[in-house]
Parts: sequence; C-alpha cells; structure tokens
Amino acid sequence: MGQDTAPQAFDKSTLLRLLRKGLETGASDIHFQVGYFPLYRFNGQLVELRYKELDHDDTNEIARLLLEEHPKFKDASEFNELDLAYEIIDEGRFRVNISRQRRSVNIVLRVIPPQIRTFDELNLPRALRDIAHEESRGLVLVTGATGMGKSTTLATMINEVNRERKVKIVTIEDPIEFLFTHDKAVISQREIGTDTSSFPDALHAALRQDPDVVMVGEMRDHETVDTSLKAAETGHLVFSSIHTADVASTIGRLVGYFPPDEQSQVRARLAENIRAIVSLRLLLNKKGDGRVPAVEVMRTTRAIQECIKEPSKVSEITDFIVRGRPDGMQAFDQHLLDLLHANKISLETALAAASNQTDFRTRLELEGPQKSLPAEEKPDETPDIELDLESRF
Repeated sequence: MGQDTAPQAFDKSTLLRLLRKGLETGASDIHFQVGYFPLYRFNGQLVELRYKELDHDDTNEIARLLLEEHPKFKDASEFNELDLAYEIIDEGRFRVNISRQRRSVNIVLRVIPPQIRTFDELNLPRALRDIAHEESRGLVLVTGATGMGKSTTLATMINEVNRERKVKIVTIEDPIEFLFTHDKAVISQREIGTDTSSFPDALHAALRQDPDVVMVGEMRDHETVDTSLKAAETGHLVFSSIHTADVASTIGRLVGYFPPDEQSQVRARLAENIRAIVSLRLLLNKKGDGRVPAVEVMRTTRAIQECIKEPSKVSEITDFIVRGRPDGMQAFDQHLLDLLHANKISLETALAAASNQTDFRTRLELEGPQKSLPAEEKPDETPDIELDLESRF
C-alpha cells in the first residue's frame, strides 16, 4: 500500500483534500476516527487512505473546522452527538455526524451527490414515478436500513413532483442534504437547528405556509408521526422516511410510537392515510463493482387497509403486495427474481437477501427450465483500492 507519510499538523487545506478525495473516487462515506487512517466506503466496504493514523488532536481539529459555519457550537466538547451539513462550494455537499466516544471524537461524512439522480439512473421501478405523479394527499413512506438510499430516493421523488406539478413544497430536514432548484413547483427547505427547533415545530409551522407537499426527513418519534398524520388528514401529501426493513415492520414501528390505549385508533388513521410504502435494500451487483436496489412497493388498497387496521392480519400484507403486481406493487422476493433473471445480481446475493429463503428456492425450482438462470459467473473481487493522498498533492 506504500510508505506512511510523516505526520503533519491538521488544517483546513488538509481537510479539503481529504473530502475532495472522497468526491473524486466516488466514496459513499468518509470516516475519521482516532487510531485509524481516514476510511472511505466503496460499495459497502471500508478502504483506508495511506495518509496517517489520526490522533485526538486531528479529529478534534476536523470537528472544529466542520463546526466553523455553525457558530452555535465551538467544539465537540459541547455536545455528545450532532448532525449537520457541510459544503465545498461548487464541488460537493456532505451530511456530517460528529459524536464522542471514550473522550475522543468520531466523524462520519455521507457524500451527497451534486445532482439529484433520476429514477432510471438509480434503477428504481416505474411505480415510484407513478406515486410521485398520481398521489395528491396522504402519507408516502420510504424505508430501509442506514445507507440503503432512503434520502436519495426521497429526493428523486420530490424532484419529480417539482418537475411535473405546480405546487408548493416544504421540506423539513436534519440536516438539509440535496438542494432543490425551482422548476414547476415552489420549494422551501428548512433545517432543524438552523431554521427551526424540531420536526414537530416545523410541521406545525408548515401547515400555515399553504403547502401542497411536505417532506419530513425522518419519522423518529410519536409527535412527528402524529403531526405528519394530521397533515395528511387535512389534505396534504406528506413524504418521509423511517428506519424499518419492510412494509409490515413499518406499520408496527409507526403504531409502536403511540401508547397502547391509542393504537387501535392509530391503525385506523394509518389505514386511511398511507398511500404507499417503498422499502429499499442495496445489493452488490453481479460484477461486484457497484450496487443495485431491491425494492418492495406497496400501494394501499381496501384489502391492505383492513390488514393495517387489524394486528393479526398485518402479516398478510405481503400476500396482497404479491397479488397487486398488475397495479405496480412488488414484494422484495419478486424483485430479487427479476434482478436475478436480468443477470444484475448473483444467485448467492439473491438468496442472502431473500425474505424467505425456503420459499425463494422453491419458486426457482418451480419455474423450471423455461426460466433458467443465466450462467453463474464468479463476481469480480472487490478491487484493492489504494488511496494515497500525498501522491496527488
């Protein structure tokens, strides 16, 4: 991997070099942690940059430099964790998380693409474009684990509304990630901690700003969910994200934010107002040099409304999603089969990601030779990406 370079004092010029390295190489995340080289994530794997092992002074200085544009905090000793945005003008934006652990500072930056990508560029199903075009009120949720593309997908759906409809859009984010440019829509972007104190406060205020569409960055507590539902109930279209694995677990998580004596009523409200749930899982592609999304899409029908209302029937939602394919719905395992037959993912990847491996294998066997799989190729080994900061500067 090359010779270690001599330690040097950390300054803004060095930080910008490190961030530009992430932009230039296509990293999704950049990690700064005491005792490690700077780390860059590519296709889910961390790769170290042979610059120097970072010490306490380095990570403290990185935090201080990132906080310069946020005068509320002077250094990382004033909080335990903090989310903020950082921008290199005309080059790139980052979502930053600064946290403390064992008296040192950890910093992770998510690289935000400079342009909002299209549905086709993201390999997202047409159903998501249809949702953005067709829904005018109610709740649309994008779900998935951390790093599965929720924010990117939300931005693409909001931008589709922006491009196609003459409406007022208000976004509430922590922090603001993608910057929207006015097209047919009028857009107002508000950031927690800078423009407003909390998601619920911003939501209450948004409803007095004559919006048609509201984007809430994340459903993270009872009050945010309740206020978002009230916005949907009063005729607004609300987009948001939540950290859940699939449609069924999303319903459980939303209901779980409320006390037991309110949950029956909440189920009825959700059944009435949820218009669509989109769940994402990013998978390594067949060549091993990128990732593709496996997507579950639910659009609410009368049958699904009954499943949401009745706790014992929530497990049946997936069956109705499978049957609803002509209407643009698809279950995870259905999409995995599509990706497998399109030679976009390997059989090993498909099986590992399947919601029910036994049923998935059975379906493959039942399809028989008329739907035989492409010849299984050994994926390319993930390249040993050698990052060397000083060789470029």
